[in-house]
Amino acid sequence: MGKRAAFDEIRGHDAGETARPEFNALGDWIRETPASELNRRQQAAEAAFRQLGITFAVYGEEEAAERIIPFDIVPRIFTAREWAGLSAGLVQRVEALNAFLDDVYGARRIIADGVVPPELILGNPQFRPMLAGARPAHGIFAHICGIDLVRTGPDAFYVLEDNARTPSGVSYMLENREAMLRLCPELFEMFPVAAVDNYPDALHDTLRSVAPNGRSSNPVCVLLTPGHFNSAFYEHSFLADSMGIELVEAADLVVDDDIVWMKTIEGLVRVDVIYRRIDDDYIDPLVFLAESVLGVPGLIAAYMAGNVTLVNAPGTGIADDKAIYSYMPEIVKYYTGREARLPNVETWRCREPDCLKYVLENLPDLVVKLVDGSGGYGMLVGPTATRAEIENFRAALVAEPHRYIAQPTLALSTVPTLTDMGIAPRHVDFRPFVLSGADGVTIVPGGLTRVALREGSLVVNSSQGGGTKDSLILLDNPAEAH
Repeated sequence: MGKRAAFDEIRGHDAGETARPEFNALGDWIRETPASELNRRQQAAEAAFRQLGITFAVYGEEEAAERIIPFDIVPRIFTAREWAGLSAGLVQRVEALNAFLDDVYGARRIIADGVVPPELILGNPQFRPMLAGARPAHGIFAHICGIDLVRTGPDAFYVLEDNARTPSGVSYMLENREAMLRLCPELFEMFPVAAVDNYPDALHDTLRSVAPNGRSSNPVCVLLTPGHFNSAFYEHSFLADSMGIELVEAADLVVDDDIVWMKTIEGLVRVDVIYRRIDDDYIDPLVFLAESVLGVPGLIAAYMAGNVTLVNAPGTGIADDKAIYSYMPEIVKYYTGREARLPNVETWRCREPDCLKYVLENLPDLVVKLVDGSGGYGMLVGPTATRAEIENFRAALVAEPHRYIAQPTLALSTVPTLTDMGIAPRHVDFRPFVLSGADGVTIVPGGLTRVALREGSLVVNSSQGGGTKDSLILLDNPAEAH
């Protein structure tokens, strides 16, 4: 699978000059719009993003650490049929993830039945034993999931990883669409595109639906941010403003008798739902890191008492773990009774001796990842790595094999992208955002397409030089379009 030529999403496998029939109009638009005009529009979008303050932090850099994510003006398009298949698979996967989380913090049937080794769960640093027995409202742990998908062919989609802690990037999905509507309105006349601007309303509805029992009539929801130094602060303020809820920091909240209160100029107001954008380790210094100044003392006690809903629930990080990911086909089947509609990428668990042996023998051809890594850090892409990088990873694997998984180097699909050399294919992935509330699962028809802007690169993360594109989902019924 890793050696096949990349699938071009517009032209197909042969990547010739002719677009796939459903994308003829896009092919014509790319050919007929002068490169200078595309550049002008792209620069206008990036100027607007810079003015709005849509930046991210590049950790480890002392200077120029705040950057905008590069934006590409050529959109990615999914047909209605493709989206229907993806949506069904996403619903199934997220329902299985929530069932898994409910189980491992409860009865642990999946361990008793031998589906997942107990040490992968109970010995996992993202498993929070102090939360055992906690059951949030409606049994939902991961209210917001970002499921990263890659594509290798017309109907070949794979889940690359699950993000169930504090998935980010949805503000880019919304701002990218806003820019495209303003700068390329003709595309929305050519294609019946599903709207994404109702995401904040859908998110707010989800938050309200999972308020604690007895607090559902008019719940108070807030978004808890670490503050303006956080790399995703723009998104925090953007979402709070879009939902019409308060953006708070730890100092704005206080816990009294296991109830969370927000300080306001008119006095204390009880808080029912907290959309927290702070990692577990920092949310409550009485339970996790004592030195944290970002958290609220007593917050976990209020959560355990059922007096506040935390979105996402603490402890969901175990569902992000890449060793757990390798068992997701079994996990999906265990909880749903059906095979996974969206398959995993083939994965070798380096903790298993036979897998480790294979990985060590084939390092130059594989992608190796830390089981708890994210953001493109702690990763080896064998085909593009130097000999020294490969040997360093070999030593790390031998020393701590349980910390790593490996996967084949997939021929990720490509989408036409505006580069310094004109329009050229670049590899992409896709992160749709899945909301789980008391009324079921909601998926806004869109997502964040990340693009590897460097020629030949497979790393799409913004911290590693990637950019973003708008993702247009086509509708069967044009009357429902923008």
